[in-house]
Amino acid sequence: MKKKLNRVLFSGLALSMLMLLTGCVSVDKSTGKPYGAIWNTLGVPMANLITFFAKNQGLGFGIAIIIVTIIVRVIILPLGLYQSWKASYQSEKMAFLKPIFEPINERMKNASTQEEKLAAQTELMAAQRENGVNMLGGIGCLPLLIQMPFFSAIYFAARYAPGVSNAAFLGMDLGKQNLILTIIIAALYFVQSWLSTLSVPEEQRSQMKNMMFMMPLMMVFMSISLPASVALYWFVGGIVSIIQQLITMYILKPKLREKVAAEFEKNPPKAYKSPNPRKDVTASAKQTNQRAITTTKKGRNAGKQQRKRK
Repeated sequence: MKKKLNRVLFSGLALSMLMLLTGCVSVDKSTGKPYGAIWNTLGVPMANLITFFAKNQGLGFGIAIIIVTIIVRVIILPLGLYQSWKASYQSEKMAFLKPIFEPINERMKNASTQEEKLAAQTELMAAQRENGVNMLGGIGCLPLLIQMPFFSAIYFAARYAPGVSNAAFLGMDLGKQNLILTIIIAALYFVQSWLSTLSVPEEQRSQMKNMMFMMPLMMVFMSISLPASVALYWFVGGIVSIIQQLITMYILKPKLREKVAAEFEKNPPKAYKSPNPRKDVTASAKQTNQRAITTTKKGRNAGKQQRKRK
């Protein structure tokens, strides 16, 4: 069920991205110029900034697109990190409470009738709710909706900035497709997808392996038919996405792990009291509670040792 949910959410996100990239800004067929609210509000200033760096500063359109893309991605980076924080918080809670949820998942997996499976699903949702876990808690729409107009605007600015279609960068014609750049982009987004699988529990990695190839393939599909100027924007975006993923893995997640352990030390995990209570669920709750105390004590002892060394 989780696998299907992940596929639906990912497909919806990818479809939304494509629709927003092509629908937020329209192109006049007679003049070949973009128009629309997003273009007038964000696209025009970005296109002017690209032209400023390219012509006024003499940097060329390739460097100009890279600079403007970095500026835009840095501006919206806090939103992406906030979304990663929310999703990782729920993920760390799920990982910490695994001893409570695992017996219920096993009963759901080994259910011989539909009634038993539904009962186990109900018990799992109740246990998650009891311990403050929300499977969709980290999938916030608002941060994504705020980011998408920026993505759409820079996409069209990189494609339709005056003069960009006749420019060249590192031997590439920015007005035409470039296969080498497309392959590099696919590799970047594959690395980003691969890194995202490293931050999930082992049992979920097998479910994400098929998904790991979807983003690179989608980027190849889009880049192969678009000018190199747009591909250059996606190239920079891929690098920023990898950096964001590394920040999530090595900075956000360790802090969240400590936060979750401290929270459950103050408020020990609760086993859901079903109409037919099972010993394994109660024992799992005690085991999880003990792990919270042990983890927090280890963190405190490590802090004391560091202060003594100083």
